[in-house]
Amino acid sequence: MLRTVDRVLVGVAGLLLLAVGGAVLAVGLGAKPPSWWLHHGRHDVLLTTAERTRWRAEAWWWPTVIAALALLVLLALWWLVAVLRRRRLGEVLVDTGDGAGALLRGRALEGVLAAEAGRLDGVSHAHARLTGRRDAPAAHVRLLLEPHVDPATTLDRLTAEALAHARDSAALPALPATVRLKAAKHKAQRVS
Repeated sequence: MLRTVDRVLVGVAGLLLLAVGGAVLAVGLGAKPPSWWLHHGRHDVLLTTAERTRWRAEAWWWPTVIAALALLVLLALWWLVAVLRRRRLGEVLVDTGDGAGALLRGRALEGVLAAEAGRLDGVSHAHARLTGRRDAPAAHVRLLLEPHVDPATTLDRLTAEALAHARDSAALPALPATVRLKAAKHKAQRVS
């Protein structure tokens, strides 16, 4: 959901900036602006001399402008880092014992973990995702359980079988996991 909201906000901001920039460019190239537009011709300036120098003598003006711009730059950088940061683990470092090690694709281990968890009794759907560092991954598993299943038993089997197999096959000392269990919706049964 957050990813969808992020994409919609970026798309709307991009379209808005594209429209304003295109309109300014069109007026600068000689197109006739509408009556409500900020600029009235191609030689009109963005800020007049009076507007630019209005607050210059005030002691609070420049520190406020610099602080607001610095905050805006920091927020933009934080957003950029959050967008570019990998949410998934690309590869897992497997200790082969010879000191060289091997790399295992993170998606392959996720697929095997999800497939084995999906084969557990009473699990109708399973999804796994790896996060963390490549030498210390963490698993995030979501299970959709059928109505008749005991969640504690399924969690015990997931820990003892699927997560233990994934940890052992990648030769990891530990594989911490966060498991989310959700019951599948079902129709009410008629009692007669």
